[in-house]
Amino acid sequence: VQLVESGGGLVQAGGSLRLSCAASGSIDSINIMGWYRQAPGKQRELVADISGGGSTRYADSGKGRFTISRNNAKNTMYLQMNSLKPEDTAVYYCNADLRETGIPHRYMYWGQGTQVTVSS
Repeated sequence: VQLVESGGGLVQAGGSLRLSCAASGSIDSINIMGWYRQAPGKQRELVADISGGGSTRYADSGKGRFTISRNNAKNTMYLQMNSLKPEDTAVYYCNADLRETGIPHRYMYWGQGTQVTVSS
């Protein structure tokens, strides 16, 4: 199983980016998927997550600016980020709670991360 993020980059303050996360491999089911971020010198923190049924949760920092969504048929997840601020600069990681085909238990998987840099 592999999670691959894409869509990061350099953007000016006030701009937008759309991150994507694609899960691949022998996947039986995916429960919660989420976006986390880690800025230099800080701990990794939740940005937003989404259940298989579409229920969402956002950190206060992104409420009203970020929108998380997913396509269950394609095992993909997205994060639309608008009105970006310099403090949003971080490496953004994709996370998924999933079960591989033939494996009885769920495990948490992480992507390698994608850099988002917001200039002032």
